[in-house]
Amino acid sequence: MPSIPNGVQASSLGIRWIKSRHSNAEGNCVEVAALAEGGVAMRNSRDPHGPALIYTSAEVAAFLAGAKEGEFDHLL
Repeated sequence: MPSIPNGVQASSLGIRWIKSRHSNAEGNCVEVAALAEGGVAMRNSRDPHGPALIYTSAEVAAFLAGAKEGEFDHLL
């Protein structure tokens, strides 16, 4: 489990953020970054200095598996 707490200021992490190529000009995007001690950080691209949510690699893998299987399609 990463030792970085949820809600830490995203810009203070000193990590390389990645934005999806599906992002649009209106800034509707979530950015992600790998953490050195394991896990993944996520932030709102419209608020790069705002809070980051921190997830374990297993949590992200479970979410991605569900997204690939269409479990969240009803949200759109």
